[in-house]
Amino acid sequence: MINFHVLTLFSEMIKQACSHSLIKRAMDGGLVGVNAINIRDYAVNKHGQVDDSPYGGGAGMVMMAPPIYDAYLSVERPHARFVYLSPQGRVFKQSVAEELAKEQDIILLCGHYEGVDQRVLDLLQADEISIGDYILTGGELPALVLIDAVARLIPGVIGKNESVDNESFSDHLDGGLEYSQYTRPPVFKDQSVPDVLLSGHHGEIEKWRKAKSAERTRKMRPDLV
Repeated sequence: MINFHVLTLFSEMIKQACSHSLIKRAMDGGLVGVNAINIRDYAVNKHGQVDDSPYGGGAGMVMMAPPIYDAYLSVERPHARFVYLSPQGRVFKQSVAEELAKEQDIILLCGHYEGVDQRVLDLLQADEISIGDYILTGGELPALVLIDAVARLIPGVIGKNESVDNESFSDHLDGGLEYSQYTRPPVFKDQSVPDVLLSGHHGEIEKWRKAKSAERTRKMRPDLV
């Protein structure tokens, strides 16, 4: 089992997104836990203040260290990985998802505004992770992306291990893209399913899939070759 503890200003956003589909089934089955902690519950005053103007001047506001730190302490677990979703972090890839899937507890910090006070990141030795080279309004969507990508790697969350083993970026496909997929009907608008997939010859099917994976990777993601 893996537990995600999400430190956020919008806890309902996390709860709602995780109350559907595969993640909900995994939670109901005791394979995944998702706990949303509202940072405002640890605000520095009765007004619910969690941010302030940046020292040195500049536009926007910065999330304060004390509320974040106290929210972290409320869920601290031995050996938990602390992750800050940040555009400055290392890029989230399938290999990072596989790395995180080995953890038992992951504490995710969702930033907002101009970011968070660097001192809390240093104090808690944050592993900064980015889901891409673009800016979002907050860290909740990146946190949900990470939860989804990691949770599906936990044994039992997806019915067949083969579903995970044969996906894009997997070792089975040499880190390339997944091959083309087909299902019924065998003919759609004069387009037929490749004969090899109807042959029942598993060795030939495997060769075809490997070749199609390599072809698609060269065409769509040459940077992976």
